[in-house]
Amino acid sequence: MTSTPHHPDLRSQLETLATEAFRPELAEIDQLATLDIARTMNAEDATVAAAVAARLPEIAAAIDAVAARMARGGRLVYAGAGTAGRLGVLDASECPPTFNTAPGQVVGLIAGGPDAMVTSVEGAEDSPELARADLNALGLTADDAVVGVSASGRTPYAVGAVEHARSVGALTVGLACNPGSALAAAAEHGIEVVTGPELITGSTRLKAGTAQKLVLNMLSTITMVRLGKTYGNLMVDVRASNEKLRARSRRIVALATGADDEAVERALSATDGEVKHAILVLLADVDGPTAARLLADSDGHLRAALTAAGG
Repeated sequence: MTSTPHHPDLRSQLETLATEAFRPELAEIDQLATLDIARTMNAEDATVAAAVAARLPEIAAAIDAVAARMARGGRLVYAGAGTAGRLGVLDASECPPTFNTAPGQVVGLIAGGPDAMVTSVEGAEDSPELARADLNALGLTADDAVVGVSASGRTPYAVGAVEHARSVGALTVGLACNPGSALAAAAEHGIEVVTGPELITGSTRLKAGTAQKLVLNMLSTITMVRLGKTYGNLMVDVRASNEKLRARSRRIVALATGADDEAVERALSATDGEVKHAILVLLADVDGPTAARLLADSDGHLRAALTAAGG
């Protein structure tokens, strides 16, 4: 098999990455009993939370910056390839049902487009130009925040996304799992969660993928908390799009207010099923239209609306 000139250089790059390191002590793991392999893997996974904990100040700073952009109408955009891209798409896709975000408010871009969610799109991750084109298709502005995600921290698509976003004045975050990464260096907010060598050499869907999911969960969830999408730890902006979520909506209103089932049903009926409005109706003793006005005046922050209502 012939190799193009950049392959030896890329191989040498990979050999310097902690996420790609070979672990001789695991060279015969395939000969262990299944339970022993599971125990080994579980012990590896148990180290991920501590790696994330070491980066909490950087994560918190990025969240505050993202929330500030979104508060003025900007979007949160994830950009990555392979596993990293899929994790971004996953996190973005879960924001509308959880927090009732508007379509396009949280976006996941994966190198190669939607087809890359379920199959490999050869060469897509190597193209910073593709990242620029994908961001340009969104009409990226300085109000937006772009999070490049890459376990290696060198993926051209993720680095290219961050570099292009920064050139138009958007907020940039670079999430990687290796120290001294090009991705973190390119971003305004670099977050390097160093998870070390994988159980299966180079399989960064394992510890690195778990770390990325934990951080993306934090970025979206805590940003939504800052934007008033929760009341305490209740999902008061949940979109009741199926029977399970309708039941959850009734339970959330009951937990927030202590009201009985009949009162909860009346409040939800008076507010077209809007959980946050129904809570305000019950706690502030106002009607549905007044609740809607108070929330609009408070930019959707329930606590502020309650204060304004004297509740």
